[in-house]
Amino acid sequence: MLVGQILKSKPEQAVITIPPKATLTEAVTLLSQKRIGAVVVSADGKYAAGILSERDIVRELGKRGPACLSDAVDTVMTAKLVSCARADQTDAVLQKMTDGRFRHMPVIEGGVMVGLISIGDVVKARLEELHAEKDALEGMIKGF
Repeated sequence: MLVGQILKSKPEQAVITIPPKATLTEAVTLLSQKRIGAVVVSADGKYAAGILSERDIVRELGKRGPACLSDAVDTVMTAKLVSCARADQTDAVLQKMTDGRFRHMPVIEGGVMVGLISIGDVVKARLEELHAEKDALEGMIKGF
């Protein structure tokens, strides 16, 4: 399955972003309100400067305590993005996520964000694919 197929199946296609100079408190509020685990850091909503996950925030809280919540998002975000494109295979994306130990990946084409997928999105798509393969094999065995 391709990443583009996952994006088409997602009910919310817009990428939720936060400006680089927003505070971690603002980021926490956004993550909580949207019930998401990560947010793309972007000055214009088009180009990704980084990504900020719950893990990034918790790691910083563990190091410095609540004082870090007034820091700018761009001081804590993961700046070295690992991304994919719509034409990428989900198996390869899942492998990148597993190897890198992260759960969210921006979909970028021509330098512009076109979506965001989570490991949950990829696992769900893979399970649907396996179910369809199973049904096809059963049909062949039963002669349907």
